[in-house]
Amino acid sequence: MLSKRTQKEIIFDDLDSPKLTFLQKIALSNSKKGKINFTQAAVLDAAKKQTGLSDFGDESFREALQVLLDAYKSDKELSGIGEQQCFKDLVRCASNHLIIQNKIKENPDYEKIKIKKPLSVSGLPRSGTTHLVNLLASDSRFMSLPLWLAQEPFHAPGKEKASIGLKLSSRFLMRLLNSGDSLVQDDPRYLRCSARWSGMQIMGPDLAAMHPMNPDHIHEELELMTFNFGSNQFEWTSMVPSYRDYYFSKDQTPHYAYMIKILKLLQIDSDADKCWVLKCVQNPEQLPILKSVMPDATAIITHRDPVAVIQSTATMIAYGHRILRTSVDTSNVIEYWTNRIESLLRACVRDRHLWRPEQSLDVLFHEFMAGDMNTIEKIYDLHGLELTRKAKNEMNAFIKAHPRGKNGRVSYNLKKHFGVQPEEIRERFDFYYKAFPVEVEV
Repeated sequence: MLSKRTQKEIIFDDLDSPKLTFLQKIALSNSKKGKINFTQAAVLDAAKKQTGLSDFGDESFREALQVLLDAYKSDKELSGIGEQQCFKDLVRCASNHLIIQNKIKENPDYEKIKIKKPLSVSGLPRSGTTHLVNLLASDSRFMSLPLWLAQEPFHAPGKEKASIGLKLSSRFLMRLLNSGDSLVQDDPRYLRCSARWSGMQIMGPDLAAMHPMNPDHIHEELELMTFNFGSNQFEWTSMVPSYRDYYFSKDQTPHYAYMIKILKLLQIDSDADKCWVLKCVQNPEQLPILKSVMPDATAIITHRDPVAVIQSTATMIAYGHRILRTSVDTSNVIEYWTNRIESLLRACVRDRHLWRPEQSLDVLFHEFMAGDMNTIEKIYDLHGLELTRKAKNEMNAFIKAHPRGKNGRVSYNLKKHFGVQPEEIRERFDFYYKAFPVEVEV
């Protein structure tokens, strides 16, 4: 058993010593380590073959790509599935880079497009950002990034239609898993995204309770930066301390500027004159850069007890490691993510003043959870947008369709799962508790 369930409560009893399902055992036994060629040539050639394109444009991304390749190549703990997943993600990113470069050539005047007054949600992971951005995006007056579009913004030329095989296989999995994904959506990008999520659910049945990745769910513009091999997204999919250090050492402005290019190209494709509602958990440590690329944005910054954030994040990461790695080192996971969240929050506290009150709002997790529509009203007032009856109805429909705990509630336990007392972590974040009145949860 992966977990014990009592009235939708998910209690992990095997986080550091996973009890694998039959399907997980089969998948791991059929995925041998050492079969992946982690070289630039292998990644870029696969992307060229996949898209039918060859012009990458500015190839400065190669430096970051090499850091990732070296990290994956030297990681002895990656399982065969982990190696395959890392390689596939790199090929998808490189493929998108090719397609985006082609879109830029097709739309030479794209720079004239204006990203007008976006509504930008930033915050700690596990701090309500996902629920908040999905709630806001249910207002049809906004443009947003559903996961399927964030992972593949544009078609490769001549590849606009899904094959019969892709349609049949993806829809079979949708029905098998009762995923709720659209059974009438024919876009191959959507179907591939749904298939990826189906695979994740099979390999990690309790993932949906922690962070569902359905294609229709609104996701982060962070995904768009990965196509330039920049962003801390890669830290979420593998243990890459060398890439983290590289990320810290580099100015992230080029990657944010790259993301803006993609948003402009998406506006051209949609032919819609709407404001974007966006979300990114990386932004709190990049607030000056966010201000430079979105100077007229309304910045919504979420806050939560960092101990609760770390507990939730570490549990989710460790749970995924049962498939992606040959063993689960819970002590390494808790140490890595405690350090990572601390560095993010220190940057947030340092730079928060750059976003002035007339353009920004701090949202405390406990207040948002106690009354999400009260928070929405404050955001709309700040953004200067009327909260219409239609918008309220759209949001209420979303809330009804996505109740909290719909896929189960995880019972977290820092001491039991990671051998750490909450007080040991809390004392490191005194600087943050003094800056933001979050409610202690753990």
